[in-house]
Amino acid sequence: MKYIKILVLALSIVLQLSCEDFVEIEIPDDRIINESVFNRDKTANSAVKGIYNELYQANFSGGFQTSITVLSALSADNLKATVTTENLLEFEENEIFIKNSYNLGIWSSAYNIIYMSNAVIEGLTGNNNISTELNKKLTGEARFIRAFTYYYLVNLYGEVPLVLATDYEINSRKTRNSTSEIYSQIVQDLEIAAEQLGNTYENGERLRANRFTALALLARVYLNVGEWELAETYSTEIIDASETFELLPHEEVFMANSREAIWQISPLEGGSSRSNTQEGALFILLDDPGRVALTEDLIESFESNDARLDQWIGLLETENESYYFPYKYKVKNTIDGNLEYSMVMRLAEQYLIRAEARAELGKLAESISDLNDIRQRSDLIPLDLDDPSITSDKVINLILEERRKELFTEWGHRWLDLKRKDKAGAVLSSKKPLWDDTDILYPIPEDELLKNPNLTQNSGY
Repeated sequence: MKYIKILVLALSIVLQLSCEDFVEIEIPDDRIINESVFNRDKTANSAVKGIYNELYQANFSGGFQTSITVLSALSADNLKATVTTENLLEFEENEIFIKNSYNLGIWSSAYNIIYMSNAVIEGLTGNNNISTELNKKLTGEARFIRAFTYYYLVNLYGEVPLVLATDYEINSRKTRNSTSEIYSQIVQDLEIAAEQLGNTYENGERLRANRFTALALLARVYLNVGEWELAETYSTEIIDASETFELLPHEEVFMANSREAIWQISPLEGGSSRSNTQEGALFILLDDPGRVALTEDLIESFESNDARLDQWIGLLETENESYYFPYKYKVKNTIDGNLEYSMVMRLAEQYLIRAEARAELGKLAESISDLNDIRQRSDLIPLDLDDPSITSDKVINLILEERRKELFTEWGHRWLDLKRKDKAGAVLSSKKPLWDDTDILYPIPEDELLKNPNLTQNSGY
């Protein structure tokens, strides 16, 4: 298994420190030593900030063509490739070869984030040099990031190695753990994070995990595993926090520190000289078809008066063809100001989580009310709460359709929804000529199999 040594984290720390701090801290060969990094509040905080910085640059989370946002949208039916790049076409055609470097990028960069999180957790455990409150906060943040990363690994690959420490020799021989074990660890990490983190955002910037981010992911996890009451409970707590969150007009949703945002990633935090998001740079088409565009199938799923067609979708017309593109981010390339942050989690998803959980619990009127909150923002006619022909199954299908239109090109929601509701084959087999039922999981990268003989491959590869 490919684990980038913790030197990466040490470097990210010292880049944020003053020249004096740079001289004071020794960079170990392969790990952070508690005495050098976790001996005071400032450097411990910088260690955690370094993980957030890495999220902006990492393949799986950075928002560019190697990210989950792009590759999972290609695997589903929301994006299509506009170039002949094999790495992209394999995801679009659901024929991913084990040598695919983008697939390796997802796996290795995700495990690098996990390794960095583990190093922080180890460095803070039993550490009396760091103030108690900061120790709790930083540990909670590291546990949240680890849980968030494992959430995507288990949903993309199924059984994966559960790595909770930094011993490279042990980690490199890990076997795959069951999905139930992975989910159990995710829940444990998130419950600890929710207990240790406060509700406020540091300096008003929605860039670091707090209690709400942990609750939001718990709501999503419990929806995935069919714990409807818990999904409803956690999403409700976020929705009810009206002093912190609100549904905004479409044009304001993806702004920096938007009140709809639960968690965002800033372009500036990753050391970029540009202040635009990587999603904006990739998705916005000005005079050429770029690398990816929205599928006609997605465009046709919108009602003609849906405000999102105008607000969140752009159109490039060339001499030979028309290309629809995601236009949630309006800035393609700039160094002037930081007007937009990459959205990771937001309030609208929580409404849709609660709507689905309530529908599963038979609370149809309440479920429809939540769904209508999202629909009415888009100028759509609300569903009739008293319509006797509306069943739970019909409402759930309407929610899934709404999730597709609301959350497109945001962290692979469509791909994960089709999989968790066992609809991938039924929906995609008619759209993807090479579709096979084993395509619901990505392959374990060949490089990882060669390095770790204890790893096994997913079926169909």
